[in-house]
Amino acid sequence: MLNKKRIGIYSFTGCSGEQLVILECGKYLLKLYEVVDIVGFPMAQSKNTIMDLDIALLEGSITTESQLAELKEIRDSAKTLVALGTCACYGGIQSMKLGEGDWKKRFQEVYGADDKLYNKMKPMESKPCNEFVTIDYYIPGCPMDKGQFLHTISHIINDTPPHLYPFPVCTECKWKENDCLLNRGELCLGPLTRGGCGAVCPSHNIPCVGCWGPAEVTNMPSEYKLLLEKGYSQIEIFRNFRKFGGTPMVEKLKNMMEKLR
Repeated sequence: MLNKKRIGIYSFTGCSGEQLVILECGKYLLKLYEVVDIVGFPMAQSKNTIMDLDIALLEGSITTESQLAELKEIRDSAKTLVALGTCACYGGIQSMKLGEGDWKKRFQEVYGADDKLYNKMKPMESKPCNEFVTIDYYIPGCPMDKGQFLHTISHIINDTPPHLYPFPVCTECKWKENDCLLNRGELCLGPLTRGGCGAVCPSHNIPCVGCWGPAEVTNMPSEYKLLLEKGYSQIEIFRNFRKFGGTPMVEKLKNMMEKLR
């Protein structure tokens, strides 16, 4: 095949779950290798480069100045930039306290104030990739869904814009005729969380923790009031709302509290 698109997969701060998902694509991954030239994939090959990329796939949030420099280099080299997974898309669980103002204190409690290794890398408060560069497409998830990845990458390779699922996890619960866990008094984030996981947790009677990131359109004040009525404290509710919400949730909570005043 002539003029194969050059694709690179690059990893920052996270669990590398997105690379594992891609590796688990099996025969579909082999077909992908037939139609594109993968020049960066640390978990699958030893020779990796950041040069003349058609598509760059990013996983993980940005937590050091050295990562930020690499991210900007990738952005300059790539025609299309895709964020993979909740960490790259929204900041992930490591961004759950974003904006509280005590990041340095919390960091030093773990690593100490004089850690030469970490200070050399110039650590910073963890943020999603779009806080620093323009991201063209998003594939959320913790980790992302294999089917959603294959669907999205197929569209991008063929120069067709992909689309995220706009509906929340609650929609997938209804499709499966699951009993609503909120009705049982459980702190479930299904109404606030972007769909795409197949409602796997609620289908096993486990409340949604929001790991797919915030849905586009939500009625957060209603869920907040409902959870207060069910006996949860504001601190507990906010901690759960922010667990995987990253930067979008900071703004959503701010807007909600202004409306409730």
